[in-house]
Amino acid sequence: MTQVAVIGAGFAGLAAALRLARAGAQVTVLDALDRPGGKAALGYADFSSGPTVVTMPQIFAALHARLGWNVPDLTPAHPTTTYHALNGRTFAPEALNVVGSLEPTLAQLSPSEGRRYRQLLLAARQMYSGAAGTFLFAPPPGAAQLARYAFKAGRQAAPLTPLARYVRSGPFLTPFWLRFATYLGADPYRAPAVLHNIAWVELGDGIWHLPGGLLALAERLYREALRHHVRFEFGTRVQHLSTHGGRVLGAHTSRGAFAADHWVSAADRALTLGWLGQAASPSPRGVSGFALQLRLREDLGQGHNIFWPADYAREWHDIRAGHLPADPTLYLHLDGPRAFLLVNAPPDPALGHSPESKNDYARHLLGRLQARFPLPVAAWQALAPADYARTGLGGALYGRAPHGLLGSLRPGWQLPQARNLVQVGGTVHPGGGVPLSLLSGWNGAGQLLHLDYDSLNGEHPFQSAAK
Repeated sequence: MTQVAVIGAGFAGLAAALRLARAGAQVTVLDALDRPGGKAALGYADFSSGPTVVTMPQIFAALHARLGWNVPDLTPAHPTTTYHALNGRTFAPEALNVVGSLEPTLAQLSPSEGRRYRQLLLAARQMYSGAAGTFLFAPPPGAAQLARYAFKAGRQAAPLTPLARYVRSGPFLTPFWLRFATYLGADPYRAPAVLHNIAWVELGDGIWHLPGGLLALAERLYREALRHHVRFEFGTRVQHLSTHGGRVLGAHTSRGAFAADHWVSAADRALTLGWLGQAASPSPRGVSGFALQLRLREDLGQGHNIFWPADYAREWHDIRAGHLPADPTLYLHLDGPRAFLLVNAPPDPALGHSPESKNDYARHLLGRLQARFPLPVAAWQALAPADYARTGLGGALYGRAPHGLLGSLRPGWQLPQARNLVQVGGTVHPGGGVPLSLLSGWNGAGQLLHLDYDSLNGEHPFQSAAK
C-alpha cells in the first residue's frame, strides 16, 4: 500500500488526506497544532479564529457530495457586509446573484456613485469569468494556458494598471473596492488591477452562512478522515525534510522521524522550502492579522460590519513601516453570543509576541470598536502576528504578497527539488481562503496518485432553496 505523509491539518491538508485515503493510500497527517483546522483552530477551543461565513458555496456543496454527506444548509448573508464611515454614512450592498437585482444596492448611492459601482462590479465579473477557467478551476497553468488566457482575456485584466488607479471612485467607495485585495494578503496600494476580480466573489455570488462554522467543518472532515483510517500526529512540528536523488525520504520532527513514499505539504510554501534547505523567494510577505475573539453577554444575531478609519491610506503606510496601525479598518463578524474582530497587520511575529504588547493593542482596538459599535463583551482573547506565525512564515496569512502582475500568479503544486512531494494550500495555486485551499488540497494530492482533476463544481453557480 502506498504510504503518504501530509504536513498540516488545515483545510487543504484535510482535503488532501481524504482524497488520498479514499483512493487507497495509507495516510499520516503531521501537524504542529493540537487539533485540526489550521488558522481557524487558533485561540479559544470552541471558537473559530475567523468568520463563520464562506464564499464559493458550490465548492462546499460539491465536497459534501463527494464524501457522501448531505448538502449543507447554506444560507446567504443579507446584506453581504455593512460599511460604516466616520461621518455616520453606511452602505450595505447585496450580492447580485442572490437578490437578482442591483437596485437595492444602487438605491443607497448617489447617481454618480451608482454608475461607477455598476461599472466596477461588471468589470469584476468580466475579470473573474475570464480568469476562472485558467487560474481557479483548473490545474496550475503552464506556458500554453497562460498564453491562451493572455490572448483571450488578458486586456480586460488591465495588466499595466495598479488597482488603486483602476478602482478610483471617490472618497467613500474607493476604500470599499480596494479592500477586496486584502483577501489575498495584498497591500491594495501595491496590488495589480487583476485582483479586482475578487470583488465579484462576494458582491456577485455572495457570502453564505456555514452551519456550525469552519471549526465544525474541520472537525467533521477530521472524523471522516479517521473513518478512512487516516492517522493524525498532532503536536508534531516538522524541522527538516531529508532528501536523496530529488525525492523526500523522511521528516525530522519534534517527535522523531517519519518516513513515507509520497509527501503533501499543506504548510506555507516558504516553510516547505526551508525544510528542504532551499531559500524562499525574496518577495515581500502578504499581510498578517491581529484579531480579537469576543464572548458576548447576549445574542446579537449574525452580521458583518466594516468600520472605515479616518485615513485608509495611512493604515497601509503604517503597515508598510512595520507598525500595527493606530487607526485601522475594523472588520467585525457577529455570530450570536460571539464576535470576531480582525484588523490588518504587518507580517512580523515580533508584533504581539509579549503578552503586554498584545493586550495593550487589543484594548486599543476594543476601545475604538466600542466607540463606534458598543458590544456587551464578557471576555476576549487576542491573536497577534506571533500567533499566526504558528501556521505561516512571519504570520503572513496567505504567503507571499500578490503585488505586481507576476506576483499575483500563485506558484504551482510541484517543487523541482522534490519529485515525490506536492505543495498545496493557500500559499499556492489557486489561492488563499478556505474554498480555494480545499480545492488545492483535493487536487494537488490527487495529482500524486494520477487522479483526475476535480473542480468541485467551482465553475457552476450554487443553487439554494434559500435564494
